[in-house]
Amino acid sequence: MAKNSFHDGPSQRQLRVGETIRRAMSEILMRGEIHDTDLNRMSITVGEVRVSPDLRIATAYVLPLGGKGKDEVIKLLARNQHEMKRMISHKLKLKHTPEMRFQLDLTYDQMDATKRMLDDAAVRRDVDGDGDAESPE
Repeated sequence: MAKNSFHDGPSQRQLRVGETIRRAMSEILMRGEIHDTDLNRMSITVGEVRVSPDLRIATAYVLPLGGKGKDEVIKLLARNQHEMKRMISHKLKLKHTPEMRFQLDLTYDQMDATKRMLDDAAVRRDVDGDGDAESPE
């Protein structure tokens, strides 16, 4: 039986490597260590890094500060992915540094949408139990 047969989520090792890469990447971006002036003028939040089970691919979920320039930030990071990988490898001294991929972090948008939905009067009525359902007497 497989080691993780009862567990569909990421392994502890995947989580640990992902968080280590996230911290290193955040530090590299914060310090402006990538040699790209377009990238260095942006303030980028790295919300999460997910690593594949074989630790060969790392997907970084990023968002520019204020949400402006979302498409541009992905293009800039993709353009500099090899330098980012080299710097992460140097900082972390990993045996194998994963290939870097970048996606927009939509977590904040989803939280805003959920908040707006919960603030809706009809939804609030249902959540509070004051809906149209008949109550047993």
